[in-house]
Amino acid sequence: MKTNDQLTIYTRPFVRAIFATICCLLWGSAFPAIKLGYRWFDIMADETGTQILFAGCRFTLAGILTVVIGSILARKVLLPKRESFKKIAILSIFQTSLHYLCFYVGLAHTTGVKSSILNGISVFVAIMIAALVFKQEKLTKIKILGSILGFCGIALVNLNGTGLDFNFQMQGEGMIILSTVCYGISSALIRMYGKDENPVVLSGYQFTLGGIVMIVIGYLTGGKLNVCTGKGIAILIYLAFVSAIAYTLWSLLLRYNDVSKVAVFGCLNPVFGAILSAFILKESAQGFGIKEAIALVLISGGIFIVQKNKCKS
Repeated sequence: MKTNDQLTIYTRPFVRAIFATICCLLWGSAFPAIKLGYRWFDIMADETGTQILFAGCRFTLAGILTVVIGSILARKVLLPKRESFKKIAILSIFQTSLHYLCFYVGLAHTTGVKSSILNGISVFVAIMIAALVFKQEKLTKIKILGSILGFCGIALVNLNGTGLDFNFQMQGEGMIILSTVCYGISSALIRMYGKDENPVVLSGYQFTLGGIVMIVIGYLTGGKLNVCTGKGIAILIYLAFVSAIAYTLWSLLLRYNDVSKVAVFGCLNPVFGAILSAFILKESAQGFGIKEAIALVLISGGIFIVQKNKCKS
């Protein structure tokens, strides 16, 4: 049950903004971390099966870490209730397995720029699904405008003159769009299930189940982790911690707030990813330039007007 104290803490705009931004910063750091992981495990760009296997190892470890850390903090072993298994299974399909399988397959058949821009519609898709399918809140002009501003910021930070065209194929762009639909469904499910379930239990066990499914699929499609180094193991553990911390905190925010007020912060992910990639991977001489500044202004504007929206679900 929600206590007044919990509602007060997690629904405060400042607290919500800080926590959501921390999540996006962590997810943004995953962009260069994944590339480093591919480098240190010697995973090639066309090895989709191995990439899925790598992701499965990451999420399985993330689930284990989530449950272990949550159990230590709760001073008891966190176990799902019998009636929770169905929810965990459904959530693992949309939030982890299907979501990332579609994303990795799509990424292998289209450019990184197009993937990033198409993935940017996930914020709008999440709001649409929460409002029109699950009826968790009302779809307003303010929410639509905020989503559009955020998407424009994402498009701007990814446009570099290359890799963008109007070609469409189901294996590429189609799979990326399907991954955004999975993200939108999982956001609504977290909001719905979180009313009666412990978010730490949901996150931990759905990650573990979804990760195991991805490991099996990755292995069956020819994936192999042939190279194993200390740096590779370290980056894999870091990525697991990113998922464990960020998704659990994100789930707590979705439990007590409208999906729109949380999901719109997701527009910050590619901005943080671009900036951190520039500094960590040396992909650009300029980590934060005029383009990134304008994108951040657009995204911040979108976030601000959605947060100010007074329409209740």
